[in-house]
Amino acid sequence: MNIVVLSGAGMSAESGLKTFRDMGGLWESFKIEDVATPEAFRKDPDTVLRFYNERRKQAYVAEPNPGHKLLAELELTHSVKIITQNVDGLHEKAGSRTVLHLHGELSKVRSTGNPELIYEIGGDSIKSGQLAEDGFPLRPHIVWFGEEVPLMPLAEEWVAEAELFIVVGTSLQVYPAAGLLQYAHCPVWVIDPHKSNFNFRSNVQFISLSASLGLRHLVQVLDLM
Repeated sequence: MNIVVLSGAGMSAESGLKTFRDMGGLWESFKIEDVATPEAFRKDPDTVLRFYNERRKQAYVAEPNPGHKLLAELELTHSVKIITQNVDGLHEKAGSRTVLHLHGELSKVRSTGNPELIYEIGGDSIKSGQLAEDGFPLRPHIVWFGEEVPLMPLAEEWVAEAELFIVVGTSLQVYPAAGLLQYAHCPVWVIDPHKSNFNFRSNVQFISLSASLGLRHLVQVLDLM
């Protein structure tokens, strides 16, 4: 079966990484416009770099949870493609091989002058004033609010070709990722403990559980393993 998964911050919450919008989430300590926009980086690059340096360190030591591992295991019997809004790399750590990072990757940085000039830095920090080899300052390899999401066309293709579309750990409140649902011409299952966040068409099945428990339940219901 061709399975496509859209994962969000709730997928990584069980690994100890804060979500953005829940109580106690990451954005309670920072205003979005101060750390996650191109304007913020131009105005105060040091603050933005510190914010992402800290997030990078946290993600680097985080371990995949049972939900990540279950999705990797599904590749033994199915074609599994993961579209993730997360930037932490935990799907790859768990062993998933086909992962599309809509919003970028914390472990990578790029030149502000050439978006194709990308470096893998693992858990290291970007220093203030650090330059790429083309002489332009380095920035996180992250899609900030207000920027285009270059991988959306590919994500739309994947969803349109899916035989099963699973949405896990995302409230589908952030566009354009939230719009992927309209491309699904197959059964859709949404896993999230907060069903009140959603207003879906009638043929979407909902599992009101955490990411790991919901995925395990779905695998059992559909007998996927």
